[in-house]
Amino acid sequence: QVQFVESGGGLVQPGGSLRLSCTASRIMFRIYTMGWYRQAPGKQRELVARITSGLSTDYADSVKGRFTISRDNAKNTVYLQMNGLKPEDTAVYYCNLGGGNLLSWGQGTQVTVSS
Repeated sequence: QVQFVESGGGLVQPGGSLRLSCTASRIMFRIYTMGWYRQAPGKQRELVARITSGLSTDYADSVKGRFTISRDNAKNTVYLQMNGLKPEDTAVYYCNLGGGNLLSWGQGTQVTVSS
């Protein structure tokens, strides 16, 4: 069974930065489009960024220009660099495939933006 393990979350002040990591196992990682998702309290999970096997990227309007997704196929890892964080970015962040039939979710990593 595929497993995703997210890390790197924490408490940060508005305007701060965090770098999230997600390592995947039991998957031919390099061939898949990977995505970062987030779920805020009381809201549906949403896709915030994705990266194809060819390194094309796509972002939700709410994070465009502030977040950068990248991947290291040798490490089966996808990253999310988050700059200029805002309180509305507070959520649990998850990785998964970037679309189609999603796989089992990991535990996620909590990001809290607050002064």
